[in-house]
Amino acid sequence: MSSTEPVALVRLLHLDEYLCVAWKPGGMPVQPDTTGDPSLLELVAAHLGTKELGLVHRLDRPVSGAVVLSRDAEVLRELNAQFRKREVQKRYWAIVEGGDKLGAVGDRQELEDFIIRDGFGKRARMVAPGTGPAGSLARLRYTVLAKGERLSMVEVVPEGGAFHQIRAQLSKAGLPIRGDVKYGARRGERDRTIALHARCLSFVHPIGGKPMYVEAPAPETPVWQAMQRLLSADPSAGPTR
Repeated sequence: MSSTEPVALVRLLHLDEYLCVAWKPGGMPVQPDTTGDPSLLELVAAHLGTKELGLVHRLDRPVSGAVVLSRDAEVLRELNAQFRKREVQKRYWAIVEGGDKLGAVGDRQELEDFIIRDGFGKRARMVAPGTGPAGSLARLRYTVLAKGERLSMVEVVPEGGAFHQIRAQLSKAGLPIRGDVKYGARRGERDRTIALHARCLSFVHPIGGKPMYVEAPAPETPVWQAMQRLLSADPSAGPTR
C-alpha cells in the first residue's frame, strides 16, 4: 500500500487505555510532513477520537511494521526512556539482494560499523575510525530465514537506532534491501517502498510492568508472500524470539 492509495481501516496490533501499537504500511509517513499525505499518527488519532496521541519512535517512510503510540503524557516519557536506554528489543524482516553473500538458512552473522548521517544526501555513510568525522558505533545481528534464486529473507536485530542503520549496514555487507535504490538495490518499487518490515517489538508496559511482545504481519504483497512460503517450507529456520 502506498500513501497515495485510499486508506484502509487502521490496523491496531494492541490497544489499551495507555498506549497502542499500530501497523504502518510502507509508503505512509509516521507523522505529518511537507507532502500533506495522510500520516499514521493522524489516522490513528482520528480512529480513536483523540488528539492526545504521542509518537514514541519512528520508522522511515518506505518501511512497514509496528509503531508504538502513547495515549498518556507520562506513558510517553516512560516509553521514550525505554527506547533511549535501549531496553526495547526490535526485530525486523528484510528481503535482500546478494544472496550469494549469505550462508545457509539458519546462519547468523554480526555487523559492526561506524556511521555518520550525511545531511546533504539524507543518507547514512560509513566511516573508518580516525579518518574523518567521528561516527556512531552501530551493531546488528542477522539470521538467514529463507533463500531464493534472486532474493533472500533475513531477520535483523539492531543495537541502538542510528539513522538508516539497517539499510546502510546491510548494503555495505553486499545485501541491499529490495527496492532501496538509495543503498544499492538494482531497482526501486513503483510505490517507493522498500522490503524492510518492523516485525516485532518487546518492551515493558509503563503501567504495571507487564512484558509486552507485539508482532506485525508482513505486507500482503507478492514478494513478501513468496518469501514466507519459502520460510514455511523450512521449519528449522523460524524467526527467533
